[in-house]
Amino acid sequence: MNITQIDGLRTLAPHYDGYIIDIWGVVHGGGDVYPEVVECLEQLRRADKHSIFLSNAPRRAARVIEALIDKGIPEALCRDVLSSGEATRLALEARTEDAFANLGRHYITLGPPTDDDLLDGLDYHLTDDVMDAEFVLCIGLNQGTTTVEEHDAVLKAAAARQLPMICVNPDRVVVRLGRREFCAGVLADHYEALGGAVHHVGKPYRYVYDLCFERLAAGARKRVLTIGDGPETDIRGANNAGLDALLVTGGLVADSLGLERTHAAPADDLSAICTDANVHPVAAVPTFRW
Repeated sequence: MNITQIDGLRTLAPHYDGYIIDIWGVVHGGGDVYPEVVECLEQLRRADKHSIFLSNAPRRAARVIEALIDKGIPEALCRDVLSSGEATRLALEARTEDAFANLGRHYITLGPPTDDDLLDGLDYHLTDDVMDAEFVLCIGLNQGTTTVEEHDAVLKAAAARQLPMICVNPDRVVVRLGRREFCAGVLADHYEALGGAVHHVGKPYRYVYDLCFERLAAGARKRVLTIGDGPETDIRGANNAGLDALLVTGGLVADSLGLERTHAAPADDLSAICTDANVHPVAAVPTFRW
């Protein structure tokens, strides 16, 4: 697979009107915003391009916006955000998706208490006893834990009761300030291995892309470009949704290859990564730069 490598987004910008932009690994790596990002966003705005941030963050979009501002992005450049947490709330509120139509109203969460307010204000009831739950809301690893095995007791009890799991963050791993951390996706994998049924909300699943496309109002899907660093989430999700994708190699790819964030990935390595993941970006770029 021969993947075109470009120096910056300006090469592709004339071909697209709307942009779906990943956050973690593209905009920042757990700390402050990368220095090249604000200029790139400003250039898109000057060119009258429409963009939306799409994140697998398992929390409300308003909290993601607050975090972006805190990390150094001007408020005017990050007003439109869709998180997997927000998409989950929308899906559970509407209950029009097949996976959610017949869910019960009582649930147990996996994840830190800072994120257990996802369904506040809706007709759902949080319980701390798996025997009283009708589904599992998987936000991430519980506070103070770092391994899947530490969640075995709850996962096995839920699987024994055949409770459906809603995975609010399909990511398996994130690189935070140079260190890899597990995400909700690894718990969902383990739950499926135990025989449990999992419904995912977020990249690479179609529902979040359809929501983004509606908000962008870009006209044709061929005029929308998705930008992300995850071959198995961002790029696969775009391919599944019929959208073009630009792979930022300075995130997960650089981490897997031991590269500096700003360095271009070797062509053979990049081709192998995309071939193994069975994804097809239209191009690759080291960082989200103009």
